[in-house]
Amino acid sequence: MRAMRAEAFSGYEGLKLVELPKPAIADGKVLVRMTAAGVTPLDHTILSGKFHGSKAPLILGNEGAGMVEEGGGADFPADSRVMFFGAYGAFEDGTYSEWVAVRKEDLCLIPDNVDDVSAAGIPVAYLTAQVALTLAGFQAGKTVLAPAIGGSIGNAVTQLTRALGARNAISSTTNHAKAEQAKALGFNEVIDTSLEKLGDGVRRITGGYGADIVIDGIGGDVLSEALGALALEGRLITLGYSASRKATIDVTNLIVPQASMRGLNMFAQPKAAITDAWKVIVSLLKSGAIKPIVAKTFPLVETVDALRYLIEGRPFGRVVLTI
Repeated sequence: MRAMRAEAFSGYEGLKLVELPKPAIADGKVLVRMTAAGVTPLDHTILSGKFHGSKAPLILGNEGAGMVEEGGGADFPADSRVMFFGAYGAFEDGTYSEWVAVRKEDLCLIPDNVDDVSAAGIPVAYLTAQVALTLAGFQAGKTVLAPAIGGSIGNAVTQLTRALGARNAISSTTNHAKAEQAKALGFNEVIDTSLEKLGDGVRRITGGYGADIVIDGIGGDVLSEALGALALEGRLITLGYSASRKATIDVTNLIVPQASMRGLNMFAQPKAAITDAWKVIVSLLKSGAIKPIVAKTFPLVETVDALRYLIEGRPFGRVVLTI
């Protein structure tokens, strides 16, 4: 089978197309013939040698969609369309491959109204978003800020909270063109930080109230500014660092509103949390209340171009490999 494997964690040049045996299934795993794989910033972080625990050679990709070929049993019979996320592509071979042996508990059936390309970009973004919202105590009527509307987390959090009855589902962008694109797609509470500061935008939208919840997948200065936008007893969940791993915070932004801040590592979440998140996501997918946005697809052999487009092009929506 064909796979895109990091022979070394040396940047783009370390990623090579290789021919490997089809994986054998054992220990209750399910053989999935891949049709599409999501491309994420984590893939680039690993390829650049900046992620703890990964070891080369390694097939990248920790989410994707495909068809069950063998081992799914009654829950996932042969030819079932499935999507999944897990330690694949980080601590074991991943989804940039024609076949993957997947743990059965990681699989989720793809709703009939969702195509495989869209499904491939659902697991990481929407599972992370829903788990984070649950940890933050989200309920209908809350105000939520998720910076970076064009990115996977910003988009997923905004869609989920809007569908689940948020008072305000706020996001942001540093790019005026993206702000206009977001509005055209129906995202009406997007702060254009080329025109106003993030905190000022949140206070404008909320009439001075602030955000009950911030889900931050950016880090750096964005985290610092978002912390200052929290409402009384607000909660900030930090889970990414595409802008920077380092941030300087004003501790009074925690002390004065009696706010709280915590991190989220999706690889460390209990299975029950993932199962509960899938239930919410699948229901909303079936109803059409949420809809993943795909910016561009690339064939498997153009994985390097796909990663470069994601990291350097910063598109609005997901980048997906077709396999």
